[in-house]
Formats: sequence, structure tokens, C-alpha cells
Amino acid sequence: MSDLPDCNVLFERAALAQERLISLKSEYILPEPYGEYFRKEAGFLLDGTYDDLLPGAYDKAYVNPVYAVSLFGEEIGRMLSFLAYELTAVIPFKAEGEQRLEDRTILIELLLEVYTAFQAACEIGEPGGRPDDEFISGILNILKSFITDYTDVTVVGRIRDILDPSRDFAKKIIMESDLSDISYLDRFGEYVSDDTRRLARFIASLPEEDIQSMADTFTSGFITGFAVTGKDISKKKTVNIRYNLGFERLVKASIENFAKEGLDVTIYRRPLHAAVRSGLSRIGYYGDLVNEQMDYDHREDNALFMDRTFVERKIEVTRAAYEELKELAAVFAGPAVMDRFGMKEFIPVNHNESYSLSEKQSRLQTELTARSAEIQNEYIHGDERSFTIISYPVPEIGERFEEIFRETVNINTLPYKQYQTMQQCIIEQLEKGEYVEIKGKGENHTDMRVCLHHAVDITKQAIFENCVADVNIPVGEVFTSPVLKGTDGVLHVSRVYINGLVFKELSFTFRDGYVTDYSCSNFENEDENRRYIEDNILHHHETLPMGEFAIGTNTTAYVMAKKYGIFDKLPILIAEKTGPHFAVGDTCYSREEELHTYNPDGRELVAKDNEHTAEYRKTDPLKAYYHCHTDITLPYEELGEIASVDSVGNRYEIIRDGRFAVPGAVELNIPLDDYGI
Repeated sequence: MSDLPDCNVLFERAALAQERLISLKSEYILPEPYGEYFRKEAGFLLDGTYDDLLPGAYDKAYVNPVYAVSLFGEEIGRMLSFLAYELTAVIPFKAEGEQRLEDRTILIELLLEVYTAFQAACEIGEPGGRPDDEFISGILNILKSFITDYTDVTVVGRIRDILDPSRDFAKKIIMESDLSDISYLDRFGEYVSDDTRRLARFIASLPEEDIQSMADTFTSGFITGFAVTGKDISKKKTVNIRYNLGFERLVKASIENFAKEGLDVTIYRRPLHAAVRSGLSRIGYYGDLVNEQMDYDHREDNALFMDRTFVERKIEVTRAAYEELKELAAVFAGPAVMDRFGMKEFIPVNHNESYSLSEKQSRLQTELTARSAEIQNEYIHGDERSFTIISYPVPEIGERFEEIFRETVNINTLPYKQYQTMQQCIIEQLEKGEYVEIKGKGENHTDMRVCLHHAVDITKQAIFENCVADVNIPVGEVFTSPVLKGTDGVLHVSRVYINGLVFKELSFTFRDGYVTDYSCSNFENEDENRRYIEDNILHHHETLPMGEFAIGTNTTAYVMAKKYGIFDKLPILIAEKTGPHFAVGDTCYSREEELHTYNPDGRELVAKDNEHTAEYRKTDPLKAYYHCHTDITLPYEELGEIASVDSVGNRYEIIRDGRFAVPGAVELNIPLDDYGI
């Protein structure tokens, strides 16, 4: 499996495709509105910009499935809208020049192939009015064949981007540009808003010692992650940095820090081809979101091609790619993620014209995710890699952006030793019980019972992890993997952001640790609300177990959110530290159950499995893991009580009426008291 095809052949293909596009732009062979579609898309491939995709242009854009279906009918309209969305990748591919020439060429050739099929149909009298079923089937086969046949380009390219530091388009921009001149942002080929330009100017204005301190926090978190989990980082040679444009000066300092530790860096772009996209996931680097409704409308475009043939082809290609790149995979250390928060709220609109996965396709997608993860884990062993994640606000958060940014930096560098001591007191109280009760107050109707693992020797074994600021910055939580049997009740939160989407009046019902019911109030139609949760939290699983129960202790972060009125804008990374939270999906120790890890007090962590993983992870890993882990945080102000309860009913209070009640941890209330919460 070679990285690139024969260069001469590729250049010839690219030149012919470009020449044909130029002529297509002025052809009037097809009847309207088909002719105009192909002329405009040819023009977009030649000269298009992100302006053509912005919300103001979206109503009359072919990439809008509502508009396309109104012109061409449901079947052809959906397919031509899919094609238009796929072609938007040409803009960033152009920016990368010859390195992405094949990616760009195959997209141009796809448009030309579909155009040729329309021409042929016109020669025999179709499409005139509504295209017949044979013609529709033919166009569908062209698109499906393209997605499946070119996985050796799209899927292989994605895997190589992750592992190979020589794929250094973005890294070169970061390391070689004058970052005080923010025009460098335009070289990435991403959409860059005024907000991101303001962010880059602000980062450029910070003193060098501030940048270095922030980079040190970020990179030391990653390095420490290996140390605290007993993993040998000396075996590793590469780390992946994921971030959003605007933070390049900080990223550059982080690259230099990693280099001092003997680690090279990969920096790869968000997924562009349909074969490697997954819902709304944008793992990689990217600029601003051109049009969130557009991305939302196309989040399940894989419904066009998700079948057994595609699944098996992608699995085959994925395994072959990892086998070819196994030496790079073996030295890959994991991701270091620089997240952002503070963007304006996006409330999506559901459109029936968009593609939607069927029940059968959802099962296939779940299977594909699981099998792909298993292959990745064979070559990048979960028990040998780590990660870190940190988050900063962007100017879109409001007029007090610079104040919020500086307070966030402060939160990211709180004294972890002090928290470690207070959290140990909380853990000791929690471990007295067999289960924990969590109850909301006021309009919050949370009423949960979470069952705990049993420690054979509590002097040597720990049920809750004392989590300070290493991989998961900022400091501030204790967490465990619950026992599923007996973990029952209702979790409710009035408003929460999850993966960039807002959920209103989100509620889950659990029975023996599994989700049995769920609802929210985002849409008037209850079916739409359930589908919203299924797509973005359950990730097409019929149910998920509770993979984590935790208590966030970072009251300083909570006060910051209240002070600036940004609680609903906090990323889950910070939000999870500002109250108790519950994760649905895999445990925090997924694929690391056999590792011996210890709390700072020397006790070994024993609550790593639950009944589901314990039953299947050694015999059927595909069944053991769900490949998702979504945190849902209950804020202090909606919290009535958290108490640990032992076998005879004795209660050991952790939080009462939104305040910590554990001796030795009451100092956590000082920020709340000072702010008058």
C-alpha cells in the first residue's frame, strides 16, 4: 500500500480533470435545474470560497439538503446535496498543494463522473421530469462505489496523518511563520473568523513567560500521565497535538517542549472525506465552523453508503494500513488536546430532507466503530499510551474575554497538593459506604443510588481515584467505576453542553446501571428529542451503562462560571470539575483494567471494571467496549445532597445543600462563600 500513486499519472489525471472542469463551467447541455447545479459546482471547485457556505448563503445552496430536495426531489436531491458537501473539502485540500493533489483530484473526477451519467441520461430522454428508478440507482452506485473504492486513499491517508510526523503541513506553518503577523492563519485553508484573528492577536501579545508557563502545564500533564499510570514513555517517539486555530504560539512552545522530551509531533486536520467522518466529531485541528447547521444537516451522510460491503472494505483497509505503519504505531504516545470554549450557542434544526441512518445502519456503524477500535488497539496498545487535555476560552465568550482567559489560566494551575489532601478526606468518607445517594434540590429531580465496589483490604486498596491535574486539566475530582447492579434512579440537569451541543432539561433513568429511558426539551416533538440524545449521547447504542461516577471539587472554576455568567459555555473538561458528574459509556479505565495504578496515598485502585467489561473484555472485546464516554454534570446549585450509606444505613455526608460537608474539605466552600453562592 503506497502513500502516493505514480506522480506522472496523478499529475496527468489532475490536469485533465481541471481542464474538463473549466469547460463544464460554461456548458448548457443538461436541462435546468440540473445544468446550473453542475456549472455552479464546477465553479466552486475552481474558485470557491467559504463565503459560499456561510449561513447567509445557505438557504439557496445545493449543500443545503432542504434546498436541493426542493429542486431535484428527495432521492436525487439528497445525493446531489451529499456530493456538494463532499466537494467542500477541496478548499483545504488546495491549501496543502501537491500533498493533497490526489484527494482533490478524486473529488473533481467524482463530480465529472456524475455529470457524465446525467449527460447520458439526457441523450435518451432522462432526466426530463422525475428521473426513473434505474437512473437514481445508477447515481447512487457511482457515489457508493467512490466512497468504498477510494478507502485506500481516504482511510489510509487519515491513519498516516495520525502517525507520521513527516506529514507536516500544519507543523511547518506553526514553526516557520512569524506568529506576530496573523496573516499566517490564512495558509491553513480553514475558515478563519474575526473572532479567531482576535484570539491569535491576543495570544501574540502575551509575555513569553506566560506562554512558556501555559505550554509547561500542557506538556507536563501529558508526561505525568505516563508516570502516574506506570507506563514507559521512553518507548514512545511521537505525540499528536489537537487544537483550534488561533493558539499557534502556544502550540509552537508545546512542540518545543515535547522535542526536549524526545517526542516529535503530528498535527492533522479534521476529517474531510465522508469515509472517515463520524457524525459531528471534528478530531484534529480546524478553524471556525463555517456553518454549524450545514454540518448538522450532513452528520449522517454515511446513511448513503453504510452497508456490509463498506464496513468490510473499511476494516480490510484499516488493518492493512496499520500493518504497513506498525512501526510508527508502536511509538505513538497518544493525543495532547487543547480545547476551546465560549462559542455562541448553536440550536440545531432537524430537517427530514437530511440523510438519516436506519436501525440496521446504526448497528453497522456501531460494529464498524468497535472493530476499527480493536484494530487500532492492536497496534497502538491502550495500556501503553496516554493523553492530556486542557481548555481555554475564545473571544466569542464576551466582552470580558481577556479576564476570563486569565482566570482560566489560573484555574489550570491551581495547587494540586492542596486539592489532593482535601480530596483524600472526601474519598475516605465515600469509602465508608456500600452505595452513594445523590439528590437534587428545587426543580432538579435527580434521585440516584450508585453502588460501589468492595475493597478486600481498604488499607491497601482504593475505590475512588484521587484525580489532580495531570492528564485531565484542571485539578479537582474523585471518581470511580460504579457497580452496575443496584445503580438505579433518575439523573436530571436543567441545561448542559455536550460535545458542543446544548441539552435542555436532560434526564436519564437508570436500572441496574443501564439507561432505560431518556428525554430532553430541545424540540417540541418528543421523538426528535429522543433522536437528539440517541445521536449525540448514546451514539446509536440501544442503551449504555454508567461508566463513571465522580464528584468535582473545583469550586474556583464554579465561581468563575457564575461570576461571568458562562456556566452553560464551560467545556465538559472544566464543567465536570464543578459538581458531581456521571458518564454513560465505557469506564475511565477502558483497556487499562490490568494496569496497576495507585492513588497518592499508595493504595491500589481496584474499581476499574464493571460487570459488563469483566464478563467480556478477555473473551469478546468487541462486546466489552462501547467506544464512547460522555460526562453529564450536575451543578452545585442544583444539588441537595450527596451521602455515602453503609450496610446498616449509616449516612456519611459529602455535600449538603450545595456545600461540602466533609471535615478536612470544607475549605472548598470558601470560593462559594466569598462569592455569595
